[in-house]
Amino acid sequence: MSGHGHGHGHGGGCSCEGEHEPAERGVEYGLYRRIDLEKLQCLNESRDGDGKQVFKPWDQRTDREKFVESDADEELLFNIPFTGSVKLKGIIISGEDDDSHPAEIRLFKNIPQMSFDDTGREPEQAFRLNRDPTAELEYPTKIARFTNVNNLSIHIPKNFGAESTRVFYIGLRGEYSEAHRHEVTICNYEAAANPADHKVETIIPQTNFIS
Repeated sequence: MSGHGHGHGHGGGCSCEGEHEPAERGVEYGLYRRIDLEKLQCLNESRDGDGKQVFKPWDQRTDREKFVESDADEELLFNIPFTGSVKLKGIIISGEDDDSHPAEIRLFKNIPQMSFDDTGREPEQAFRLNRDPTAELEYPTKIARFTNVNNLSIHIPKNFGAESTRVFYIGLRGEYSEAHRHEVTICNYEAAANPADHKVETIIPQTNFIS
């Protein structure tokens, strides 16, 4: 009897979980709020500033009004600075259901202002993509390689055969922790005024990067 009750409860739990999954995924895909949009770069975008528009809330992921399209060829390169330290766990990338959809992405970390000349190096991870116009397919990262990420670069080298690449949504899933740089800066200012009192404190926050 108790076994039957457990089975029934489990079934109910699965159903409930399915119903609530979109909301939970929306929370998980909240890293867009941690991007320093003022400093975000998208190289080879056809119109300045469009690259910033594809990092948007989960409930707007299928919005077709905001998108970025490549210019001279099919490549795009996003340089995404975060306002703190990120552990990246997964990525979703959505385009049109045609040949302009990205066919591959290559991820690099902590190379600020990366250029196309830098893309010849080995990426931290690369994915071959499927067309995903509804933004449902997540590509899980090798988390050990994507801890302490302050800057993420996403290189799209090719699409499925169109002259230009079009992207509607890029979702980033992971964990975020505040940067300690501001604290260090404050300590350093104090140290300049009172070196004897604060010299030791300025050293301590700078060792916290080992985690």
